[in-house]
Amino acid sequence: MMLRYALTRFVSLFLSLAVASVVIFLCIEIVPGDPASAMLGINASPETLAALRAELGLDQPKLLRYFDWVTGMLRGDLGISYTYRAPVAEIVADRIWVSFPLAVFALILSTAIAFPAGIWAARRRGSFGDTALMGLTQLGVAIPNFWFAVILVLIFAINLRWFSAGGFVGWDAGVFAALKSLTLPAIALALPQAAILTRVMRSSVIETLDADFMRTARAKGLSAAQAVRRHALRNALIPVLTIIGLQFSFLLAGGIIIENVFFLPGLGRLIFQAIAQRDLIVVESVVMLLVFAVIVVTFLVDLAYAWVDPRLRQRS
Repeated sequence: MMLRYALTRFVSLFLSLAVASVVIFLCIEIVPGDPASAMLGINASPETLAALRAELGLDQPKLLRYFDWVTGMLRGDLGISYTYRAPVAEIVADRIWVSFPLAVFALILSTAIAFPAGIWAARRRGSFGDTALMGLTQLGVAIPNFWFAVILVLIFAINLRWFSAGGFVGWDAGVFAALKSLTLPAIALALPQAAILTRVMRSSVIETLDADFMRTARAKGLSAAQAVRRHALRNALIPVLTIIGLQFSFLLAGGIIIENVFFLPGLGRLIFQAIAQRDLIVVESVVMLLVFAVIVVTFLVDLAYAWVDPRLRQRS
């Protein structure tokens, strides 16, 4: 039953990727402007522009360019950057080692804050502490993460001088030094996500605490903490897993503002630079990779659903 459920979700994943590739290619292609003109400037001669367009493959029919792009990605060939004149796969490989650890770091911080806070608030619903915590989470949801980033830089980089204001030292400098470079960006990304996840965790646990099986567990002699740990958490995880999956996708694909605030050489900053330079092949390939990551995470979350709640496997 689990295999059938996984195969069904895999087919959905494949179809989603196929549709996404078409949408991304069409959206990039209809953007006004010519990459060759952006590279050579407005004073370039028509002959030079035509030669560069032929070299970059921009003179080919769009359908042929789409199939070349897709088949190249299947082989691991993302094309050659118009600006850097280097394989896009190599550029992405260098940048992913900033964006991926940053997303994981931020997700760990977000989860570490939200799980205990949400459970604590749920067990004390209606109290002053619960009300105060929910007020803080509402503030965390409302304030954008770049504002948190600026505040963190002012306090911990400029005033206290505990961290650098930006940049990435690289993994060659050591794991501790690299993680220290990512700490402030990770906190800036994690705080708004922790606020969202805390509210979801609280609501989910409260709903579970009111279920009949929880009253039965208490009637059998379990303490409130034991009943929450043994029975409530597993049943409350399904909506929480949804948010965690979406948050990781957002943290990986949506860190462009934070990466620019902290001058991190990640995928978000790469997309920003490629858009400004009209480097379409970089934009297409990186966006497609990020969409692939989002869809794969969603697929893994679906499998986690089936593991947490076996009833979902029976419905497929």
